[in-house]
Amino acid sequence: MTRRNTTPGWHYPAALCGGATLPLAFAPFGYWPLAPLCAGLLGYLLRDRRPGSALALAWWFGAGLYGIGTSWIYISIHVYGAASPPLAALLTALFCAGMALLFALPFALAGFLDPGRARTALLGFPALWVLGEWLRSWVLTGFPWLYLGYAAIDTPLAGLAPVTGVLGLSFAMVFGGAVLAAIAARARWADIALGGALLAALWSGAWWLQQRSWTQPAGGALDVALVQPAQGLTMKWSSDQLPAILANFAATNRRLADADLIIWPETAIPRFRHQVAPFLDREQRWAQDAGVGLLLGIPLAEPLDGRQYNGLIGLGTAEGSYRKRRLVPFGEYVPLESVLRGTIAFFDLPMSDFNRAPEQQPLLQLGQIRLAAAICYEIVYPDLVAATAADAQLLVTVSNDTWFGASIGPHQHLQMARLRALETGKPLLRATNDGITAVVDSRGRIAAELPQFQPGILRTSVTPRTGATPFSRYRSTPLIVLCTVLLAAAAVGTGRRTGRAA
Repeated sequence: MTRRNTTPGWHYPAALCGGATLPLAFAPFGYWPLAPLCAGLLGYLLRDRRPGSALALAWWFGAGLYGIGTSWIYISIHVYGAASPPLAALLTALFCAGMALLFALPFALAGFLDPGRARTALLGFPALWVLGEWLRSWVLTGFPWLYLGYAAIDTPLAGLAPVTGVLGLSFAMVFGGAVLAAIAARARWADIALGGALLAALWSGAWWLQQRSWTQPAGGALDVALVQPAQGLTMKWSSDQLPAILANFAATNRRLADADLIIWPETAIPRFRHQVAPFLDREQRWAQDAGVGLLLGIPLAEPLDGRQYNGLIGLGTAEGSYRKRRLVPFGEYVPLESVLRGTIAFFDLPMSDFNRAPEQQPLLQLGQIRLAAAICYEIVYPDLVAATAADAQLLVTVSNDTWFGASIGPHQHLQMARLRALETGKPLLRATNDGITAVVDSRGRIAAELPQFQPGILRTSVTPRTGATPFSRYRSTPLIVLCTVLLAAAAVGTGRRTGRAA
């Protein structure tokens, strides 16, 4: 079978629409069947394509996916970054175009796969998709957003997560799409039947795994209080408002003196730790006397070298500190700082000069209970969280999703945090400035949450858990190896590619 020299004109708008529809599969919409349908559409469009044509089609799909799925970036740049609407739209468009290119690059390899064999669609296409998602988790520090597997969190496929992680869910979703693409392309019924049988086995196996508990309770339940102060960003970074912020912090803690653990969100105190040391010393003494553990987000600065970190510290019966390991470009550091710093207000946001912390850090402690921490969008890195979760009994993440505004961003963020709890089999406590503050159980289900944009305190109990899931031990490596093998099995030899134009 030879490849087509031309691409029908309707394929490009179809790819764009397919990508733009896909975000409806994720939170807050949750129309998960769209995930395999949209992936199947791309697989159908890519069949028998040359590498250049495959790259272009996948780019249009990625442009729709990120143009809709990460549209909240415009709010961060315009509303909170003080960029004009045209400039904010331009910067958002450039970001989405760049992410679409990163999304599309692996699919150029589809042009080198054997177009005459069903294994290309049934094995090669899902493998390419998963390897592309893995690629986006680390290139340029990574942006692991909109992985297809997140759409499967409330389906039987979720049972795969403790074994394979979110990438395994992505593979299952895309494999379903590949079967649909084979049907649409009128592949041989034997190939379709084989694909359908494998898909049924995948769903059945996932459902069976979903019945298993990978971790066990460790001791009694803790009384936890997650604080959502709902402070506006203007107030947060105004020097005139600092006394009010500190007064609210202390008064709220006193009302929660009967809790075992109180958690405040990212940069709950918007000053460096050494700048408010006397206040924190008083809170430390109070919490120690009351037998309460306090966790709060606060910027940290090293006294010797002046390096600055986005941090989380423990007071009272909570001990230790954590420094953020994955930074948000332009939010917490500015790439090409010598060129961009000072050109527009967006590149001079408060606390946008943080340093990246070392990968290996001690866990936080609450008595004998070990806590694995993640700040803001660190929680969307599956392997990063899994690396520390195996030795912890609870996951804690703090964030300030105010930057997303009233958009789909906070809902996507929470959905990804839920997957981390499911992958690791550990409960997750999530405290944010203005939502969505939530407690997630070890199966990824929301046990309790607060409404957005309202100050409040989430009081509930949570039982720490011990043990480790297969994903916590081995992370994504086995699946990446498997996808590489599948891709190699679907690839044609060099001789079959000789003379083909790109």
